[in-house]
Amino acid sequence: MTDYDFAIIGGGIVGTSTAWQLQQRYPNKRIVLLEKESAVSRHQTGHNSGVIHAGVYYAPGSLKARFCREGAQATKAFCQQYDIPFDVCGKLLVATTDLEMQRMHDLFQRCQDNALNVTLLDRKALHQREPNIAGKGAIWVADTGIVDYSAVTRQMAACFEALGGEVRLQSMVQGIDESPTAITIGLAEESIRAKQLIVCAGLMADRLAQLQGLDIDFRIIPFRGEYYRLPSAQHQLINHLIYPIPDPELPFLGIHLTRMIDGSITVGPNALQGWKKEGYGRVNISLKESVAMMRFSGFWRLLTRYWRFGLTEMSNAYWKPNYLKQVNKYCPSLTLDDLTPYPAGIRAQAVKRDGSLVHDFLFAESPRSLHVCNAPSPAATAAIPIGAYICDKIEQKKPSGLLV
Repeated sequence: MTDYDFAIIGGGIVGTSTAWQLQQRYPNKRIVLLEKESAVSRHQTGHNSGVIHAGVYYAPGSLKARFCREGAQATKAFCQQYDIPFDVCGKLLVATTDLEMQRMHDLFQRCQDNALNVTLLDRKALHQREPNIAGKGAIWVADTGIVDYSAVTRQMAACFEALGGEVRLQSMVQGIDESPTAITIGLAEESIRAKQLIVCAGLMADRLAQLQGLDIDFRIIPFRGEYYRLPSAQHQLINHLIYPIPDPELPFLGIHLTRMIDGSITVGPNALQGWKKEGYGRVNISLKESVAMMRFSGFWRLLTRYWRFGLTEMSNAYWKPNYLKQVNKYCPSLTLDDLTPYPAGIRAQAVKRDGSLVHDFLFAESPRSLHVCNAPSPAATAAIPIGAYICDKIEQKKPSGLLV
């Protein structure tokens, strides 16, 4: 059995950032990063829009607002240091109705409270910036960017290994057993032992907490985000990222147009209730996972609370003209033929037993483990400060002698 000082489960950007920063803090400790796939960043990290968010949507003074702002700066600096392509192209949040105009002004005030570099545009100024976008007004967020987060994660993993850390791929965790002196982690071929365990499992956060026998009052409910890509002839359609003004009652940002770092443009995502945590294909149902969700009381309370939104998203998902209608509100020139296939993503949404969505950080702990059960959006943008925050929480266990 191999012994480590720290084991981190989960090779997404949050787990990899944590491993890299932990190895910097403890250069003489033996640290291993366990990932069940054949490469890092195979799930949420590798299936998103690649946006470096500025922190528009978050309450002033909150950890999310601070981490997003710090994370955007840290991500750009990391990319510059390691020659990872990124582009600070900015984004426009476009209002198309009187209600959205009201929400836009409220959102603009929040941006100012968060000290963001934003400008309010009227219809004429919007048209000058984006001739193919229609709206009554918009917020111009100058510091928003785009990047390939998989490339960022791979570089973090390389930095971690260069410092002496070990990345073990194709290492599915099958058991977690904690004793007073160590945690034993069962893998397919062997077991390893660590003094301290950190779990950053994203979609599988609830499953691994239960595997260790922790008492948790949440479950991860997957929301499938479906994307399309515009044909190459449309790659010059927009100059910036184009977002709708979001409904403040919902945790999703709406279907948007995103310039990708490879020059393409994606459309999406929607937010469809999923029935499989890693359901990226066309058939996305797991009987075992569906039964487990339906046995959780919070699932039914969530459906009761958001059933109207759920029906709308289902309609958009299964009837392509309805999906297009959401985009045509601000980009009327797009047609059904412009929406070509693109891989879907899955958002891990933590839901409490009362049916409430978890919008903040959520942790489960034991004497020798720390489970990151919810890392709030946008976790990819904020991965570096989130990783530092997790390392700080691990250091707080020092009085118990766990790091000795």
